[in-house]
Amino acid sequence: MKKLYIRTFGCQMNEADSDEMALAFHQAGFAPCDTLSQADAVLVNTCSVREHAEHRAVSYIGRLRLWKERKPGRTVVVAGCAAQRLGRKLKIQFPHVDIVAGAKSIEEFPSLLTSRGITDAPIPLEGESGTASPCAFVTAMRGCSHACSYCIVPSVRGPAKSLPAEQVLASAEAKASLGAKEITLLGQTVNAYKDGDTTFPKLLLGVARLKGVERVRFMSPHPVYMNLEFADALASEPKLARHIHLPVQAGSDRMLSLMKRGYTRAGYLEKIRLLKTAVPDVAISTDFIVGYPTETEEDFAQTLSLVREAGFSFAYCFKYSPREGTESAALGEGLVPEEAAQQRLNRLLETVREESRRAASAYAGREIEILFENARSGRTSQNYWAACESGARPGEMRKAFVTGVEEMSLKARILP
Repeated sequence: MKKLYIRTFGCQMNEADSDEMALAFHQAGFAPCDTLSQADAVLVNTCSVREHAEHRAVSYIGRLRLWKERKPGRTVVVAGCAAQRLGRKLKIQFPHVDIVAGAKSIEEFPSLLTSRGITDAPIPLEGESGTASPCAFVTAMRGCSHACSYCIVPSVRGPAKSLPAEQVLASAEAKASLGAKEITLLGQTVNAYKDGDTTFPKLLLGVARLKGVERVRFMSPHPVYMNLEFADALASEPKLARHIHLPVQAGSDRMLSLMKRGYTRAGYLEKIRLLKTAVPDVAISTDFIVGYPTETEEDFAQTLSLVREAGFSFAYCFKYSPREGTESAALGEGLVPEEAAQQRLNRLLETVREESRRAASAYAGREIEILFENARSGRTSQNYWAACESGARPGEMRKAFVTGVEEMSLKARILP
């Protein structure tokens, strides 16, 4: 049997896409392998959201030329967002690449393999390949219909499209039947999901009711679609994780307007109040961009104050990176000097760390519930990593007592 090696760059959406494309290879008779040297085919799933991620993927693709030359018949397939953005440029730059499959063609990937002669007609197989880990990703939506001025996602993934509810539930059920206890629904603006009468909260509740599912997460939602129906669902179903990653990007209304985020600072904070009123112990994490064109010290000060006011459990913080084809890339005259942007990023990271430590320390001496992802550790519903001296089986849900806190991780003792 031929073997497939997968290298994925980027987000959880890319991980889910890689799983889907791997299934197409599996149906054509390929078995997965852990090292590139064993493989007959390599699938490189690329990211283009940030320039650094794209450069890493392109560099890796270039190094595959020697791998392919060492053994005749090897195949190189490049997929994902960078493949969509660069298109034929990849084939011109790297003649050793056999197929370029952009992010918009994921659903046609099996027929694409066949049409290019990489595989024969798919072999019908029951269920999905492999054995699921305790945590599994399921794609609910593809693409994005927003027009945030800094973001390349709509151009490389296309407009938002909700997958049929039956398909999403069937995929989640299949993952659960293979042993997954936690299901994470994915989409660029996943809480905008709607298929007929099935809204996003209804979809979440449907997944939570599946046999074997112990916890349901999702990412990434958009603040605009965070509503009372969702808050009610969160309050009513304990299997819905008490953690929401809600990207804000900036604390200044001027920046939010330039970014075309579709909400104000006050509107964002109102969404947090709605969630914490429904579930007081919900943890909110977020994303920030610093150094966006024309950002002033006053704009940045409002971002720092938002960190303190919102009480985030964690935040991913990035320096602004212009992406070709986005509206903000044309704002060259307003670019924040690199040194100033780096200083702001450092200050933001330190403020985030302070608030994160404060939020984590509140769990000392409390009872928590851990879904073990390995023999010694796992995550709480609020997405804190917790480690125990006496472990449990991966996939097992156990109550524990928090004995200590280190940075943003918990130390705990399993309760009898």
